[in-house]
Amino acid sequence: MIFTGTNAAGETVTYKDGKRYLWMLSFIPPLIPLLSYWLFLRTHNPLVTLIPFVFIFILIPLLDVLIGEDTHNPPAEVVAAMEADPYYLRLARITVVFPWINYVALIAFFGTQELPWWSYLALLLGVGTINGGALLIGHELGHKPDRLNIFFGMLANCAVGYAHFRVEHNRGHHTWVATPEDPASARFGESIYAFATRELPGAFKRGWRNEAERLTRRGEPVWSVNNEILQGFALTLVVAAILIALFGWKVAPFIVAHHFLGWYALTQANYVEHYGLLREKLPNGRYQAVEPRHSWNTNHIVSNLMTFHLQRHSDHHANPMRPYQSLRDFDDIPRLPNGYTGMFGLAAIPPLWFRVMDPKTLAWAGGDKSRLNLGERPHTEPGIATS
Repeated sequence: MIFTGTNAAGETVTYKDGKRYLWMLSFIPPLIPLLSYWLFLRTHNPLVTLIPFVFIFILIPLLDVLIGEDTHNPPAEVVAAMEADPYYLRLARITVVFPWINYVALIAFFGTQELPWWSYLALLLGVGTINGGALLIGHELGHKPDRLNIFFGMLANCAVGYAHFRVEHNRGHHTWVATPEDPASARFGESIYAFATRELPGAFKRGWRNEAERLTRRGEPVWSVNNEILQGFALTLVVAAILIALFGWKVAPFIVAHHFLGWYALTQANYVEHYGLLREKLPNGRYQAVEPRHSWNTNHIVSNLMTFHLQRHSDHHANPMRPYQSLRDFDDIPRLPNGYTGMFGLAAIPPLWFRVMDPKTLAWAGGDKSRLNLGERPHTEPGIATS
């Protein structure tokens, strides 16, 4: 596919998107668990249940190291044409079905097979993290302005029971990112585990508060069928009830664990995306506008292709409506040393995380810790924009 545009001199600019069909690599992660189940049914060897965990936490980070980064940006003159091409949006919509297939298949597998304890654990960690990818699909579609894409995004979010994601992310996180007010922005020196105790409940509370404010402004009761969060949780509960009816109450703990690990996958992403970064507070009490330098970025090509460029997070926060195919790299922005899943593994061992990331974060602040998000509690109430 050749895209064309016109530059300031009136000359025609042509561009071929080399990643156009490589975005189909995003289909691979959700197919890995299905491969694992199939191999187990053929061989009855529990070692194959390790495949999703090894794929997500070892193979992808290794490929990111071996294959490296892609810093290429499409020419500005053709971006409008790329964004108007429906192919890219269709790919994102297609992937909505995969987390649901994986979720149902996982619970059916647990409900019908006898496994050693470590197989249950490995599958939950691997599949739960892979299915956390439902939220990156919901993220991409949830930033679209039309109801159809918002609906598809909600379907994706509900595969891991995170119905409040769009409300919280769009109206909360994007307003408060890289400030002490934001429960989804990690503080300098804060471990992933300490962060999770703030982020998980904080995100839900802020999402619920924002949805309640929206409904109140419309003169509607909070507990109503028009509450987007309640709609999503209703779908999640109905599907869970069907699975329990089919496979018995023994699968209920696995449903809860699957959803929790999907939530935790987002927690890990939030942790690595803004660790320690802080927007300056201006003399008028407002925060400076969000800039690309307020998000950690990574251009590792393998993991970026599998996550719809989520890892070009710097441009996303500076330009939230920009679709994944046209997200850009920038000079002079903070950079992660690996893709997200590699950084998740690093974050799981806080001393290693601090050893690698704290010097980078301090360097971003010019060695001045006062310019970092150290977590001082503000006197403002989250949920009301300050910028």
